[in-house]
Amino acid sequence: MTETANPVGRPVRVVSLSFRMGSKRLEEVAAVVDQEGAPGCDLIVLPETWTGTVPQRLEDRTVTTLAALARAHHTYVVCPINRWDDGGRCLNSAVLIDRRGEVACVYDKAYPYWSEFDQKPPVQVGRDAPVYPADFGRVGMAICFDVNFPAVWQRLADQRAELVVWPSAYSAGSSLQAHAINHHFAIVTGTSTGDCQVYDITGERVLDERGEGLHVSRMTLDLDRGIYHENFNLEKRDRLLRERGDDVLLEKSLPREEWFVLRARRPGVSARALARAYGLEELRDYLSRSRREIDHMRGAPFPADRPA
Repeated sequence: MTETANPVGRPVRVVSLSFRMGSKRLEEVAAVVDQEGAPGCDLIVLPETWTGTVPQRLEDRTVTTLAALARAHHTYVVCPINRWDDGGRCLNSAVLIDRRGEVACVYDKAYPYWSEFDQKPPVQVGRDAPVYPADFGRVGMAICFDVNFPAVWQRLADQRAELVVWPSAYSAGSSLQAHAINHHFAIVTGTSTGDCQVYDITGERVLDERGEGLHVSRMTLDLDRGIYHENFNLEKRDRLLRERGDDVLLEKSLPREEWFVLRARRPGVSARALARAYGLEELRDYLSRSRREIDHMRGAPFPADRPA
């Protein structure tokens, strides 16, 4: 992570660039990435297929140019492109470049939009949604039309994604909010419509910006914050706050949902680690465990959990 003097929690500094596909040359975008990376950040996000629909290889100039900047500024970069894979297929991909300038992870769009099948060459479908263990947290990616298909987001949640990056050609809005609410990871967008949205682990939209041309949004997310259901947790929470109240804060209560959020009060403390030490179960783990155990009693997954 970019070094910060005595950080509280697990802060991640994210920069999102939003601009219309094909409207900016590589040199223009690289200059902005260079400018934003120089002061220090952890992740820079670009929009879906921002260079256009002509497929490229990972060894071509777009990725290598951004990889050099990632290495120079010690930051991660998400660079979405249409790419050729080793088997000669065209895929709509989000390429995660790490702080060393290496390709760390590639996500291939699982649900391309209909017009992508009419392109020459046609875009092929992705087969999985990997989650990458970056040094600041577990990062997943989804792209544009994927927002409409819960299986992608469930797959990311099952792999314990903490932050999901969503490059897109449009905004989606409350559709994204639904995934943040259901799976309790943060979501950051970079779009061709010039806007950036950020959703919290509670589903709250904590940033909503729109600008002309190439719009830059900056945000800091604390990935150490934890969300919990009141079920089976209240006595443990109250003991934690009573005994370690100088270390952990009850940041938010959501009485209708019966949820609450804990965060660290001071440097060197992990609210989530302390909560685990006191036996609190995070909300996503509670729901996943409940689903597994109830399915076991049923003898099979509920039909909605299986493809039609």
